Amino acid sequence: MTSTPQRNFRTAAVSAADIISEYGPFPGIERIHGVTFDGRQVWAATGQTLVAFDPANGEVRRTVDAPSDAGTAFDGKHLYQIAESRINKIEPSTGRVVHSIPAPAERGSNSGLTWAEGSLWVGQYRDRRILQVDPTDGRVLRTIESDRFVTGVTWANDELWHGTWENDESELRQIDAVSGEVLKRVQMPDGLVVSGLEYDGNGTFYCGGAASGKVRAVRYPKGSNR
Repeated sequence: MTSTPQRNFRTAAVSAADIISEYGPFPGIERIHGVTFDGRQVWAATGQTLVAFDPANGEVRRTVDAPSDAGTAFDGKHLYQIAESRINKIEPSTGRVVHSIPAPAERGSNSGLTWAEGSLWVGQYRDRRILQVDPTDGRVLRTIESDRFVTGVTWANDELWHGTWENDESELRQIDAVSGEVLKRVQMPDGLVVSGLEYDGNGTFYCGGAASGKVRAVRYPKGSNR
């Protein structure tokens, strides 16, 4: 099912990003792609390695060798990682791939990744959309259109959010999961981009910083336009 394009984004509540913390750059890491949170540590996809760090102090706790050129997700037990044309299900303690499905598009098109409601949600950058994907076989269950390039994707409780990066500007956006209408916009400072995106369930977004090699913690915005 393909939703109608989003409407009235000019009326969405707009706020400036409240950056709480910055982590990195980490030794030997040049770029951050996807990010996820397992309840204790933040995982960052860096190209060929997943790095897990403590959000309290930024200390790297462990690394896992894994192709990781885009979004990352956690389902409560396993990591999911976009690796070119595949999405791999990974055992965090060993790095072993326990399952793999086709990614919904060719290499370079898929961007963000998150887990919610028993499904994977995949951002597609230049296609400006988010796909709900069956984690067992990769079937696309739903398509949600956006009017901006889509980077990271996350759910904040029952709210669907995605990062944008277009015309040298980045935002976090809450959109309606049916219509795609933009409901809230959080503007990042000039020069700061959002690659991966993850909500921690407790008022904080973790944002991958692409070529900066950093991960930034952004406070969930107060207020609503609803």
